[in-house]
Amino acid sequence: MPVLVTGGAGYVGSHACKALSRAGYLPITVDSLVSGHRSAAQWGPLIVGDIGEPEVLKVAFEHRPVAVLHFAAFAYVGESVHSPDKYYRNNVANTLNLLDAMRQQGCKHIVFSSTCSTYGIPEAGLISEDHPQRPINPYGRSKLMVEQILRDYGHAYGIDSVSLRYFNAAGADPEGDLGEDHDPETHLIPSVIQSALGQRSHVQVLGTDYPTPDGTAVRDYTHVTDLADAHVLALGHLSSGKGTAALNLGTGHGHSVLEVIAAVERAMGVLVPRGNAPRRSGDPPVLVANPALARAVLGWVPKYTSLADVVGTAVMWHRSRQTIAA
Repeated sequence: MPVLVTGGAGYVGSHACKALSRAGYLPITVDSLVSGHRSAAQWGPLIVGDIGEPEVLKVAFEHRPVAVLHFAAFAYVGESVHSPDKYYRNNVANTLNLLDAMRQQGCKHIVFSSTCSTYGIPEAGLISEDHPQRPINPYGRSKLMVEQILRDYGHAYGIDSVSLRYFNAAGADPEGDLGEDHDPETHLIPSVIQSALGQRSHVQVLGTDYPTPDGTAVRDYTHVTDLADAHVLALGHLSSGKGTAALNLGTGHGHSVLEVIAAVERAMGVLVPRGNAPRRSGDPPVLVANPALARAVLGWVPKYTSLADVVGTAVMWHRSRQTIAA
């Protein structure tokens, strides 16, 4: 069964395409390749183009997809503050184009790549789906807008959706086919690994005065393969007629910046050069999911629950790329 995957040549999207293929689907990737990679589209046809272009969507829906996995979005928080027009046009307006094409083609199921950034500053403890959604930047607001659009399109047009709110996506395909390759790279784990490999001078620790055990920010690092598997389960949920849902994807366990650095050092057997810098504005001290609802609704249980496992797959992939480059 064909499934349209927007942004399927990106980090999470490409891992989802692999999971789809294993589950018996044919992923039809649409990607502008602005941040995705042609080499990551390995499990089905690739249509190079932007979902803001009607002709691109026309070609994509000629494959008669039974559902859509929607990853295509800009995702740099800092950039969204300085260029909100770019984020609302791409993340929101282009999603409307996609949904209208789905209506025209009678495609009634969509899984949306959302984010914990829709919650804003957490009030306390583990974050559940009933936590108030008060995003503090245009990126988070753009994702929340799409969640609301999906609810409205569901009521009005019968398009059922599952919005998956990721906590920090991390790691790499354990078989070495895929990994995290952003430019610029802003995520912590690949930045630490690159510093260990000498590909950057050092890693910046942004804030050492948080009210946490070691003073650095704590996050819920969720393996990208587990995220990919959740999308396949979400498709099953929709195809069985169970309706619209919005779910957190996280492990329920947090790790600090210094704990991540220490895990990379253990995995690679080297000390990672680092420097301290002030906190980023708006960064909460702790951001950890309560994933109970995803377990109850989808039966989703992360397989990679230790930081060592997450870091280990990322280290393996980055080392393999360094070997190829050499």
